[in-house]
Amino acid sequence: MFSRQSIKIHKKLKGKIEIKSKAPLKTKKDLSVFYTPGVGAVSSYLAKNKKKAREMTIKNNSVAIVSDGSAVLGLGNIGPEGAIPVMEGKAMIFKEFGGVDAFPIVLNTQDTEEIIKAVQNIEPVFGGINLEDISAPRCFEIENRLKNLLDIPVFHDDQHGTAIVVLAGLINSFKIVKKDFSRAKIVIIGAGAAGIAIANLLLQYGAGDIILLDSQGIISKSRTNLNPFKKEMAEKTNKKNINGGIGEALLGADAVVGVSAPDIIKLSHVQSMAKKAVVFALSNPVPEIMPAIAKKAGAFIIATGRSDFPNQINNALVFPGIFRGALDKKVSQITDLMKINAAKKLAALLSQAFLIEKSLKQFLRQLPDRFNQGLK
Repeated sequence: MFSRQSIKIHKKLKGKIEIKSKAPLKTKKDLSVFYTPGVGAVSSYLAKNKKKAREMTIKNNSVAIVSDGSAVLGLGNIGPEGAIPVMEGKAMIFKEFGGVDAFPIVLNTQDTEEIIKAVQNIEPVFGGINLEDISAPRCFEIENRLKNLLDIPVFHDDQHGTAIVVLAGLINSFKIVKKDFSRAKIVIIGAGAAGIAIANLLLQYGAGDIILLDSQGIISKSRTNLNPFKKEMAEKTNKKNINGGIGEALLGADAVVGVSAPDIIKLSHVQSMAKKAVVFALSNPVPEIMPAIAKKAGAFIIATGRSDFPNQINNALVFPGIFRGALDKKVSQITDLMKINAAKKLAALLSQAFLIEKSLKQFLRQLPDRFNQGLK
């Protein structure tokens, strides 16, 4: 149903975003002030005072949404043209919920050096860079290098936006099930961009027992086929150095976060988890386990990444507010502390009384509205 509607509306609109002037051009005087000859004075001033561009141009409120189309939704490497409508949709969310003017920059290259150079070259006009749908492990290097090269915040939303909203969801979920975050066993299925970022942020927050899995099984020090990023995670997670697959990982687990592939969590896996288990199956469009199956298996709290199921966990709850704050404060980096504070603020938008009295279904349905209220 949504697919047909989406194709129809995209054909009609021919683009979901547009540029509008903030001031009228109705007279010759208007033209002279906003364009030539008046604008020449502004150009001369900014040529000598480059840092003032934030105060006098669109740099003050603009973000580039940069993608190479290599990891789009659950569709994979579909290239730049396929990425455009996703980036347009993201720009709409930026504007609606954060008041941020975001524009898609979709690159016709998947070369790491070319992407880094392209982003460097567009830095003068943007106040922030949102990296989007760039495949792992290239996304790690691209983000890390750009953070060191640029004076504006660089934020790979697939990593950090997802990590922040997952942390917020787990904070409130563990309140509901009355479990200590630092003692809970948390399993993350998927060791790509999102999975590694989630693990890192949960560790920063104080998680004590995390097990991370990739397509080959549990990431452990015993594995000899790990890339450098996964090797680093093997040192940080899986304290007991267990090996095996999803079944071994989920035995006695308090929570599982899936950011991997469809239908890989089975009913028996959830049944083997601890009492009042938390299941976040975030793969799109098909989750790791369907909510009905997870519920049948005994999961106490269930969420997916889909808007047509109850309890959606989506990074759209995060990136408008993160960039709104970064632009307003004119920060050059979005730090781990800022991410944790964002997760705590997001979780705190729901009162303790609400969490106790209402179901998680209502909790997550109301979260976007409450987050928007918090931004305002």
